Amino acid sequence: MSNKSEYSYEYTHILKKDKNCVEKADKFCEDYKKFMNSAKTERECVKYIISHAKNYVEFDKNKIKYIKPYDKFYINNRDKSVVLITIGEEPLDNGFNFVVSHIDSPRLDLKPNPVFENEEICYFHTHYYGGIKKYQWPTIPLSMHGRIFKEDGSYVDVNFGEKDDEPRFIITDLLPHLAKEQENRTLREGIKGEELNIVIGSIPIDAEDDKVKEAVKTNTLKILYDTFGITEKDFARAEIEFVPAFKAYDIGFDRSLIAAYGQDDRVCAYPALMAELENVKPKKTSITVFTDKEEIGSEGNTGMVSEFLFDIVEDLCDIAGVKARDCYRKSICLSSDVNSAYDPTFSDVFEKMNSSYINRGVVLTKYTGHGGKSGSNDASAETMAKVIKLMDKEKVVWQIGELGKVDIGGGGTIAKYMSQRNVDTIDVGVAVLSMHSPYELTSKLDIYHTYLAYKAFLLNE
Repeated sequence: MSNKSEYSYEYTHILKKDKNCVEKADKFCEDYKKFMNSAKTERECVKYIISHAKNYVEFDKNKIKYIKPYDKFYINNRDKSVVLITIGEEPLDNGFNFVVSHIDSPRLDLKPNPVFENEEICYFHTHYYGGIKKYQWPTIPLSMHGRIFKEDGSYVDVNFGEKDDEPRFIITDLLPHLAKEQENRTLREGIKGEELNIVIGSIPIDAEDDKVKEAVKTNTLKILYDTFGITEKDFARAEIEFVPAFKAYDIGFDRSLIAAYGQDDRVCAYPALMAELENVKPKKTSITVFTDKEEIGSEGNTGMVSEFLFDIVEDLCDIAGVKARDCYRKSICLSSDVNSAYDPTFSDVFEKMNSSYINRGVVLTKYTGHGGKSGSNDASAETMAKVIKLMDKEKVVWQIGELGKVDIGGGGTIAKYMSQRNVDTIDVGVAVLSMHSPYELTSKLDIYHTYLAYKAFLLNE
């Protein structure tokens, strides 16, 4: 009789299956860290992606009369989401290979009327974006990013607080000596949303002139005008985000991990970008999407709830003389999103047998959702089989993953919006420790094998 090992399967450390990939992963992740340091918002990601898509032509349905294999196009949706397309050898109605990631991350947005002074300290009012633990955001250095329109119609793009010679910004917290009542709050309410006020100045415009009202605010607004050419009114025409001013760093004596802000989901977006840029002669047409607003439900005209991607597909199909619905039916999508890595410190919320782990490869997540899979895509057995077969064929190390124990919590991805178009869809991405925190942790080996997974899919599926 055969041993039990012939019937069982174990998800193991990547190096037990690919012992020579450390150097390749290290090299790949050096450029990944540069990306993470230079693209901390969705606008900055779009700018980075387009600047690297040198062989891609802007798609214009009114100017493109026909398409041929290996043509490459890009579509910029309002500077906040972007699509890259490589035409494959096969007809479009044989289906597309979609890889769809999101490039927004939890952060602090400014309110439309944000500047105020209180007891000679000037602050910005904020409104947090996405699922954050509010207590994690005080007392860390913050930087200011975004776009501000002026009255004359011109705009200024802001990236301030990242350079060594630039100031940072901060949210205060209460000293433990006086925090008795605060410490009696629930952890969720340890810091309240209206307490996330960012310190931006404390010097009055003229300390000797008592007639100047709100002199610190006035001086701060003058500095903003001198620096960016903006007035207080212009904030009503702005999108300003405050994010951690941390750089991406190697973690551990062995440098095996990376800590960075916004790895959900840019840790998947970057491998997807690299795989698409190297996608020279695919069999099927590839459509690689970098979308916005996932962290607040994919809403708006730059999120996956919008028709922007599906309008592009219809335009492409019209040029090729095929129906989009016929293409969707034969398509497959990798929803390029992260899963929560098993954390031994907080083991009680995970179900060990079905959790994803760092250093065990790219995570295939069959379903997300809440409770009884509510709000989930729930990939079919056929879709799982197809993707696993490809991973095994290309020697990509993979693992399965589930987001915590049943009824503990849950979450969603963009997968359901793709499957609503009759596209076979599965979540495929990186396991992340400290997800949604200001400084998330990932494995270099996992990042590299996620890149290999996307590359294999775009070229071979």
